Amino acid sequence: MNAPVTKIDTLIKNAKVFNNGETPVIEDVAITGGRIVSRGKPVDETQVSNIIDAEGQWLMPGLFDIHTHYDLELEVAPGLPESTRHGTTSVVIANCSLGLAFGNQRDGTFDPIVACYARVENMPKSVLTNCADNVTWDNPKDYLNHLDQLNLGPNVAVLFPHSMLRIETMGFENSITRDPTAAELDEMQNTLRDSLKEGYAGFSTDALPFHYLAAQPHCEKTIPTQFAKYPELKALAQVVREQGATWQATPPKDSVIDTLKTFLLTSGRLHGRPLKTTVVAALDVANNWKLARLGKTLARLLNSSLIKGDFHMQALGAPFKIWSDGAITPIAEEIPELRRLNETDLEDRAGRLKILTDADYIKSFRAMWMKGKQGWGIARLKRKFDLEDFAFNRNLADMTVDLCPQTNWQGMSFQEALDRVLAIKSATLTDGVSNEERNLVQTDFLMVADEADFMLQMLRSFDTDLSWSTVTANRSMETVRELLMDPLLLPGFNDSGAHLTNMAFYDVNLRSLKLAATGGDADVSYMVKRLTKDAAEVFGVDGGSIYEGDIADLILVDPEKLAAYDGEQHVKRIHREEFQTEQLVNRSDGVVSLVMIGGHTAWENNDFSSHLGQTPMGRLLRSVHASPQQ
Repeated sequence: MNAPVTKIDTLIKNAKVFNNGETPVIEDVAITGGRIVSRGKPVDETQVSNIIDAEGQWLMPGLFDIHTHYDLELEVAPGLPESTRHGTTSVVIANCSLGLAFGNQRDGTFDPIVACYARVENMPKSVLTNCADNVTWDNPKDYLNHLDQLNLGPNVAVLFPHSMLRIETMGFENSITRDPTAAELDEMQNTLRDSLKEGYAGFSTDALPFHYLAAQPHCEKTIPTQFAKYPELKALAQVVREQGATWQATPPKDSVIDTLKTFLLTSGRLHGRPLKTTVVAALDVANNWKLARLGKTLARLLNSSLIKGDFHMQALGAPFKIWSDGAITPIAEEIPELRRLNETDLEDRAGRLKILTDADYIKSFRAMWMKGKQGWGIARLKRKFDLEDFAFNRNLADMTVDLCPQTNWQGMSFQEALDRVLAIKSATLTDGVSNEERNLVQTDFLMVADEADFMLQMLRSFDTDLSWSTVTANRSMETVRELLMDPLLLPGFNDSGAHLTNMAFYDVNLRSLKLAATGGDADVSYMVKRLTKDAAEVFGVDGGSIYEGDIADLILVDPEKLAAYDGEQHVKRIHREEFQTEQLVNRSDGVVSLVMIGGHTAWENNDFSSHLGQTPMGRLLRSVHASPQQ
């Protein structure tokens, strides 16, 4: 029996407690010394330092964000405030093959942190260079020790990044130009094995066509992981399997056969033991209805008794809304004509304008933009039946102007703005047209005749001063809820810390809870478990529950304010001094009334604790892998 507790740091009274999928109960929870010491038992309130009356609120374990790119932010803002405020108390970093396990990896010619992160994170190169300058470690073990010394807010689990492993073993240039030798592959396997034993939660790779380098002369190339052929992936996956760790991956989306072949690596029947695998993402893509069905079918097949896999595809609990600064956007990377604009540095407006006024480029852009929109053929049929190859559907009616120097266009769709331009040009619209707008149309937009002309001119005239958005997937919340509640899918893919001005999904765990809550307490309990204990188990780390003796990572949620919360209407663009740039963030103020990490109050009553990021609250979650094969 536990010794009686005499002193209590915090007593949370009358909350409805959700924990590990169990039926919720209303009870008191006592915390002392960073741990839960009592649940549902009488407590002498004269021995309590802090009493919180949580009547009408939900108490649950702190939420896991399992797909983040916080590697760099941890170095400048270890409190991770933009996740903490939404109830996230644990994050998984180094997803998609990118991380800092080997330090800055500079070789005198290339700067891998800048090269690999600039286009993925959409951060100024100067900020990335400064981060690389301050790196003090050069090996995976020392990196974990470094994280152990930070003033962490949320707890951190770390994946081992394939791109950086290739760079370390082969050199930057070789990692994107050739296959590894047998000796290099053997070295990669040994390094991966040793790192997993040190406590890395798993191994991350990437195959999606959205992650490109920002290093001349290689801006047209993807990050190193994407140059790995199947035998290399299989050899490294076998190490992960042997160690009982987790493989995080993305599919080669343009090939169903390659996707199936790759993810059959999860199979215990084919490979002797299931490989715990988590993949992004199960999205209801507006431009291709087959993909969500394919994801669910793949999950059923790979987890079947026939295949004996351990496969967890992640589902996003929100519309997949992407913002773009001019042409700078991740959805442009898979389209060659748009990707060429992304290859320029963020600050290189002149470089983009030169491309946009080149006659050959204009011809190529027009062909791309109008593909499937006119004439007849396969492209037209694929567009008609929502079976297109790209995630971006190039539909002006689906694209919204959010920020624009021509301020009266803000809030319009691109189609409405084009119609207005054409009406002003033809003098059929005169009322409400300012001299400034008329001059703009009669100069910059004078030669615009169709939507391809209009798109080109918008990019020429405004460059990154134009911010626009579109929802490329998850337009139906009914379908999103169906995906989230599927027991073969796992809530995730928030991408927190990536694409700073292109997306804002820091609050999506809350949005997932809101969707689940429409089914009552049983569905809330299920979703809480998926966002906490199940996530911890997939990555082989401690946490995700609030039993007596557990570390006090917990949150309070106001269910009425959660039900009223509209995440789509609470996205803000702020300036982050740490990054010297702007960032899209979410504001769910009032929904989460308390965030406690390791027994420390990190967020309460819509404000951060002054200690967040200044003293340690969270901890490094070193993975203890299940029964490694000897």
